[in-house]
Amino acid sequence: DFVQSNVSKSQQGVLRGLHFQNPNPQGKLVYVLEGEVFDVAVDIRRGSPTFGQHEGIILSAENHQQFYVPEGFAHGFCVLSESATFCYMCTNYYDAGADASIAWNDPALNIDWPITSPNLSNKDSIALKLKDFNKNKLPEYHQ
Repeated sequence: DFVQSNVSKSQQGVLRGLHFQNPNPQGKLVYVLEGEVFDVAVDIRRGSPTFGQHEGIILSAENHQQFYVPEGFAHGFCVLSESATFCYMCTNYYDAGADASIAWNDPALNIDWPITSPNLSNKDSIALKLKDFNKNKLPEYHQ
């Protein structure tokens, strides 16, 4: 069940992420109403057989694709078009005290971002690499 819906508008070159929250992880159904983004989900669940692996997809108003980011995954996107209106429906409420970021350019994740010099928020510019997180702060994998 989705309990919260969010809409954000960003300009070309903006990169948001890689965000997650723990406790109270959020699953997210994401899509684009206007413009185009490259969207990424990274499995950061402790004990997961796919820990550190990611999937990336182009989402746009033209292709009408949606992407589900499961609970326990970090999420990020970069804006490829002049601007983009991005929507995400969440399975849990936002919890500022549980919010965290992993570095978008963490070499261990090997994400092939289609952008080299993104515009980052202060929070995202100081994000840690995945290996530098206290593992107990990461979501746990449940079979």
